[in-house]
Amino acid sequence: MSHLPWDLVLQRPQHLLSRAALDWRVIYFEEPRFEPPAPDLPRLRRRMVAEGVEVVTPLLPYWDGVPGSVERMQRPLLDSLLVETGTPDVLWYYTPLAQSVAGHVVPELTVYDCMDELSAFRGASPQMLIEERRLMRRADLVFTGGQSLYEAKRAIRADAHCFPSSIDQHHFAQARTGEIPEPSEMKDIPGPRIGWFGVVDERLDLELLASCARLRPDWSFVMIGPVVKIDPADLPRLPNLHWLGGRPYAELPRYLAHWDAGLMPFAINEATRFISPTKTPEYLAAGVPVVSTPIADVVRPWGETGLVEIAGTAEAAVQALGQVMARPHAPWLERVDQQLSHISWDRSWANMAALIRSARKDPARARRMSA
Repeated sequence: MSHLPWDLVLQRPQHLLSRAALDWRVIYFEEPRFEPPAPDLPRLRRRMVAEGVEVVTPLLPYWDGVPGSVERMQRPLLDSLLVETGTPDVLWYYTPLAQSVAGHVVPELTVYDCMDELSAFRGASPQMLIEERRLMRRADLVFTGGQSLYEAKRAIRADAHCFPSSIDQHHFAQARTGEIPEPSEMKDIPGPRIGWFGVVDERLDLELLASCARLRPDWSFVMIGPVVKIDPADLPRLPNLHWLGGRPYAELPRYLAHWDAGLMPFAINEATRFISPTKTPEYLAAGVPVVSTPIADVVRPWGETGLVEIAGTAEAAVQALGQVMARPHAPWLERVDQQLSHISWDRSWANMAALIRSARKDPARARRMSA
């Protein structure tokens, strides 16, 4: 049960659940999409994706504004799906609000993978914190997407498990080969190129980004990713600031191979307080030096080990970018590879799967379920 469209950007849910699909039947139930009223609505759209996951999307008539109506339309759709599939062995939540749709389902095991502090995001439901506390108490397993989030959530669940952002190192290491052709749209963008990829939303400090571009008009800032929850008209427009839109995950190494550095200009606000950016190890695996604003889960461990430079202002950021582009590359890259050798999405999923297997065999849990 997820709040993220499967096709938006490839991130934590896709990395983990595509690996789960090697051994399980995985059904990914997205949040609904709204369409003009039609005789066949509401209904489910179902499709298999290349990763072996079945993606299920509730298609609903435009919301009528009545509280609870969206949930009332989805619940029978989920029930009709479960008539066919049977009760799930594992009910996996990415959003606590999905309990209003799936909370009546009694699986063998309930998992909450808390990848973000959703209550802090723009437009978050005022019920989010209440529903999250309910879910954290009833879930058999709670995972968190980063160290700072783990430290915050273990006050509610002392047995939560920390699984920070990880890496498909082989995929991004393609950028290091020197053999990937330059994307055609990059050929007219002069160097040095400072890059970003990811969702463009309220978590970015657009003013800091614009200030960096103004301070260094001789550098090109290349921004890749879909614009979500903010008005595209609010994006800063400067001659050396290039907004390319979203690109498929498979193509990202082609862009990284032709960047001189990466910039992560995250705003320091409630929405970023607990984030653990997946792009940090991805940039590093591509051999791209990185400068980031002081996000807690970037400072620790990446900043503290000197693998990522931390800068809190535009002036500090451009100074750090100049330094990382000028320093010797090989010694830094050797330390990067040593750190990355300890993490992978394969390892994260293997450890999660082991916890799931152990929980399913727990006699104490079986007694609780039958009581």
